Amino acid sequence: MNLFWGFPLAKKSSSAEKRHRQSEGRRMWNKAVKSAVRTSVKKFMTLSQRKDITESGIAESETALREMIKKLDTAARKGIIKKNAAARKKSRMQKHFNSLKAAQ
Repeated sequence: MNLFWGFPLAKKSSSAEKRHRQSEGRRMWNKAVKSAVRTSVKKFMTLSQRKDITESGIAESETALREMIKKLDTAARKGIIKKNAAARKKSRMQKHFNSLKAAQ
């Protein structure tokens, strides 16, 4: 018996079962991509909020920022997160990075 979040599927047809398998696979993939985006944001924020910011620390933060932007753009392009949400997050992180660079 096929279950959907613990509940039996309404239809028993093979096309409904296949559609359910496909949607479940997409849900898991999208969840993994969102998690990777959140992890890259945390990594950037951790690197940028260290007390001793040196030239190498700024370089590490910039690398993490670029990686985060790449993941956000990919997720937005594939429709996993909305384009405006990705743009907003990129803008805020870039602003944070610029203030960090100016303070150094």
